[in-house]
Amino acid sequence: MYVCLTFCKFLPGSIREVRRIYNEEIAPILRKQKGNINALLMEPADKSDDFISITRWKTKHDADAYVFGGLYKRFLGKLEAYCTKAPALKTYYVEENKVSVTEFL
Repeated sequence: MYVCLTFCKFLPGSIREVRRIYNEEIAPILRKQKGNINALLMEPADKSDDFISITRWKTKHDADAYVFGGLYKRFLGKLEAYCTKAPALKTYYVEENKVSVTEFL
C-alpha cells in the first residue's frame, strides 16, 4: 500500500468551508480514482498544528497517477485561497500487518 500525506495550514475563519470543500468536492472524486482505498482530512487538536489530508492507494503507480496527473493540483487549487502556507506532500510505503489484535491478548 502507498500513502500520500498533505500537510496544510488554513486561515482560522475558513475551517468550516475547508471541511465542506474537502468532504463534498474533493473526497468523493478521490474515492473514485483507480486504486484509491480511502481519503480523509485530519483536523489538529492543537490549532497551531497542520491539517493532514491522507489518501491511501493500492500501489505507488495509482498514487503517482493522482499526484502527477493533474487532479492533485486541481484539488490544491480549490483550497489555496484558505492556506496560510504552501501545502507539503509526503509519501510513504505501508506494509499491512496481517496479525490479529486478539493474538496479543
